[in-house]
Amino acid sequence: MLKIHQLFLRTYLTIFVAILLTVTLTTYFWAKNLYINQIEKNLLQNIDTLIVVLEDSKDINSLKNIVQNLSSKLSLRISLINDQGDVIAESHKNLDGINNHKNRVEIIEAENIGLGKDIRKSETLDKELLYVAKKTIINEEIFYIRMSDYTNKITDNFMKLTLEIFAYISIFLFIAFLATYFISLKIKKETDFILHFLKELTKKRKPMLLKSNYTFEFYKIAKLLNKVAIKLAKKDKAKAKHTAKLTIANRQKDDIISAISHEFKNPIAIISGYSQTLMDDKDMPKDMKIKFLNKIFSNSNKMAQIIDKLRLTLKLQEQKQELILSSISIKKILENSISDLKFKYKNREIKVVGDDIYLKVDETLISIAISNLIENALKYSKEDIEIEITKTSIAIIDKGIGISKEELEKIKKKFYRVSNNEWNNSLGLGLFIVQSILKLHNFRLEIESQIDVGSKFIIYH
Repeated sequence: MLKIHQLFLRTYLTIFVAILLTVTLTTYFWAKNLYINQIEKNLLQNIDTLIVVLEDSKDINSLKNIVQNLSSKLSLRISLINDQGDVIAESHKNLDGINNHKNRVEIIEAENIGLGKDIRKSETLDKELLYVAKKTIINEEIFYIRMSDYTNKITDNFMKLTLEIFAYISIFLFIAFLATYFISLKIKKETDFILHFLKELTKKRKPMLLKSNYTFEFYKIAKLLNKVAIKLAKKDKAKAKHTAKLTIANRQKDDIISAISHEFKNPIAIISGYSQTLMDDKDMPKDMKIKFLNKIFSNSNKMAQIIDKLRLTLKLQEQKQELILSSISIKKILENSISDLKFKYKNREIKVVGDDIYLKVDETLISIAISNLIENALKYSKEDIEIEITKTSIAIIDKGIGISKEELEKIKKKFYRVSNNEWNNSLGLGLFIVQSILKLHNFRLEIESQIDVGSKFIIYH
């Protein structure tokens, strides 16, 4: 891990290289563009001058002589090309070795619009040239006068320009680096004070008050850390009281463990028994093995569901479950819950009546609460289930075994199981979870029930 001054150094070196490359390349292409534009203008002027001279020529030989003489005076490559693309006069090469120029870019453009240009590497001279060609008529015949000049002159001046730019940027960045480096050393000193303060704090020693006036940010950090130190000192004084509360909480945990051991005893026994039988009987029929494995799988799922319920219960009890509120369609939540439950209760009908309403709720938690109530209704009723939606409530109605008046209030408590063997509330957590979720949303649950008639669980929102 880098120190602050090392980080500054690396950052500034990166910036230096990036700026140097950017400025250098930008300057190069800008200067090259200006240079090429100037060459183009010069070549056009020379072509126009040559056209005037050639118009007075009487034969091909005089045209060739004029091209050679002008090329030596201007230090330019000059070509005279006829309408068929044949080079009839060339300043820098014997005509015998020159290919037809009909398909050259500058000749094609000159043929179409009267003027053409192209930049490419010359096969004859092995250097990059700017070619400019112009269409003209001499002695009632069409000719193309082409002149070209080297573009590599910009490269000759480029290194000098680059060194100058490099020197100016280097001086500027070096000065900036020195300034920021000394600032980084001061920042390092301030951070060392803060680190020492934090080390003393973690060792539960009472550190000296932290002071820093270097910058406003360090002043605020020092002020906040001092507040943290004071708060931690107060918390240490309250630790004894907290320990007492933990003792009470541990007793509650013992109750949970007792409930868990009771609830897990049956599925564990089933899993253990079937597993032992599978291991002992190597020749067991395949159908029987599948049946045993399904029993093991279903009981392991049952244990997983119990664990999930316990985890949610603890979160709700310790108020660690946060709400993520959004406006949700209640019918959408009901449809999702019903869809999931129909896999388990395939031959049961669940009717939803009433108009849809939108509530600002935590979709996940409300879904858990509603699914719990619907599943309870499915468990303890063999007839259809009805869900009634109104502007103020959501009611889950069944025609099942019902719950006695004496036990209606008790079933909302954690770990309470109804004494009637037909109404098994699992760990006694289902309605406790429902009640806790609704309380988080400032909703309330009311239960109306009659033995052998049915039950009605109403959520008022």
